[in-house]
Amino acid sequence: MPDRDTNSSMNSHDDTYKCSLGSDDFILVEEIVSGRKTSTVETVQGICLCTKQKLRRTVAMKNLRRRVPILNWLPCYSVQDGLGDIMSGVTVGLTVIPQSMAYAGLAGLPPQYGLYGSFLGTFIYTFVGSCKDVPMGPTAIVSLMTYSTLHGYGPEYATLLCFLTGVIQLAMGVCGLGIIIDFVSGPVSSGFTSAVALLIIASQIKDLIGVHGTGSSLWEMMCSLYRHIDMISYGDTVIGVGCIVFLLVLRVIAEVRIGPVDPEQQSCVQRYTNKSFWLIGSIRNSIIVISCTVISYMFISAQDEKLVALPYKIIGTIPEGLPEFRLPQFTMQRDNETIGFFEIMSTMKSNVVVLPLIGLLENISICKAFANGKTVDATQELLAIGLCNIGNSFVQSFPGSGSFSRSAVNNASGVRTPLGGLYTSILVIVALLFLTPYFYYIPKTCLAAVIITAVVFMVEVRVVKPIYRSKKSDLIPGMFTFFACLFLPLEIGVLFGIGLNLTSILYHAARPKISIQEYKTRAGYKYLMLTPDRCLVFPSADYVRNLVTKHSLKRDMPVVIDCSHVYGADFTAAKVIEMLTKDFSDRGQALFFYNLKPSVVDVFRGVKPKELVFYYNKKELDRLLQKSTEQRHTMLQPLLQKK
Repeated sequence: MPDRDTNSSMNSHDDTYKCSLGSDDFILVEEIVSGRKTSTVETVQGICLCTKQKLRRTVAMKNLRRRVPILNWLPCYSVQDGLGDIMSGVTVGLTVIPQSMAYAGLAGLPPQYGLYGSFLGTFIYTFVGSCKDVPMGPTAIVSLMTYSTLHGYGPEYATLLCFLTGVIQLAMGVCGLGIIIDFVSGPVSSGFTSAVALLIIASQIKDLIGVHGTGSSLWEMMCSLYRHIDMISYGDTVIGVGCIVFLLVLRVIAEVRIGPVDPEQQSCVQRYTNKSFWLIGSIRNSIIVISCTVISYMFISAQDEKLVALPYKIIGTIPEGLPEFRLPQFTMQRDNETIGFFEIMSTMKSNVVVLPLIGLLENISICKAFANGKTVDATQELLAIGLCNIGNSFVQSFPGSGSFSRSAVNNASGVRTPLGGLYTSILVIVALLFLTPYFYYIPKTCLAAVIITAVVFMVEVRVVKPIYRSKKSDLIPGMFTFFACLFLPLEIGVLFGIGLNLTSILYHAARPKISIQEYKTRAGYKYLMLTPDRCLVFPSADYVRNLVTKHSLKRDMPVVIDCSHVYGADFTAAKVIEMLTKDFSDRGQALFFYNLKPSVVDVFRGVKPKELVFYYNKKELDRLLQKSTEQRHTMLQPLLQKK
């Protein structure tokens, strides 16, 4: 590298790039040519041209295939795909019918609203969903969030909440905000899921033992159960506990395998036996509900007309047929008073925003679990579940998402494409058209047992030990979210957990690690090198400046800031660097920047610092240190002569 005057090289744009060894391939240089002003007509024409180009890109087949995934797999759909989808769709349908009715009760709604949310959204997801294993419909977590949002106001509020949830999710998808989900860490997600599982179990104890209970937090639920414990129904308790035992036994049966581990080495009898065990365990919810319904029907039919009350509670009458297809109501009537839309929104509070995020988090977690190494498009999933919830709101449903338990059944059933959801939808429609009279006899405690056995395994105790071994500090946001969700309103607990997570991220951004070491060049010049490990942005700028100033004053020697890990900077950091260079210049101490990226140089140059000196080569450092030593000696010589 040719010898040159350092100050001129740092102040001259051309000379700077002569000494730059970094790549400028990714620096966009826009050349502005002065000329006549653009007229309004030309401006409008330019905007129209850009709009046309964007619309053309939007409707391009490549983008259309990404946003309507059915166009990718439908052209190559085969008979084997159809058989696999029919088998999995029917199996999931037998699971979703009892589950959806149970989750409707968890949301504080009549059972039919769970069925209403299990066919149209599932059908829509067939066209726009990107994950074959996701069956849209009511879920435990979203149902509990719906319950805490409605405050007992009824189905009309739930339908409007479903519509708003879908609109928010769709708007986030259009704006490409699927990245938001990346700010929720694994420990926070595990803490939230575990707390919700315990809350769901606590909320179902009242139906399991046949008592009245209220409350949205764990403390409120426990206090309510304690006040009504003397009203326990032994009939409900016996049926509920019995259902839980049988469901757990059937769950174990689903995992039983006989013969060799490798299916290819099993005999025909062994394979069919294993598949039978798995099928019985997979549709265990339907088996238990059907069995309890038949026994309940026989018991009620055998009683004479003098029977005053049953020893257990039943669901009761469910409207027959499909729901009316109509828009959700944006105004409500309550006590001869019209409640406006904005008043309804104020009643729902922050849950209107939190619930769509929770639905996305649940859905993305399922997609990642069954992705098999493929990438998951969070934006596409936002669009998909947003459209599904909007569609469900037209059939009077409450918000839904993808279900972990049904996704596991779907995957194990051999689903090949999202078309399996079509057969699930058909089965739910058949149930609404022909089976609702028989739902009358289903014991409530049976549905409570279905929910409890579904969510008890969502308590993620096993993640605590790996997190502790990996990074103990990650337990703090996870445990904080867990206890906050248990003892505070659920939406507040979620926001606190996410807030703590973001605070941790911001803290690490504001407090970069800086290694400090003394070095000596081959020429014998000593200098102090400080190496920050990340970008210089406004939260960390003053911290870095104070640290550099502190250690430079302790050691009266030139300072080098190694910027090898600094890939970006902002205006605040540039101003701080300007002040830092001025401080060093005023006290006659040298400050150099090593390996400064060209993009960062441009940011720093924006504030026009006077003493910005940087280099890319260790040989050049010797020259800079020699020159700074000579300059300092020249400055100190008059003072020494006076003494």
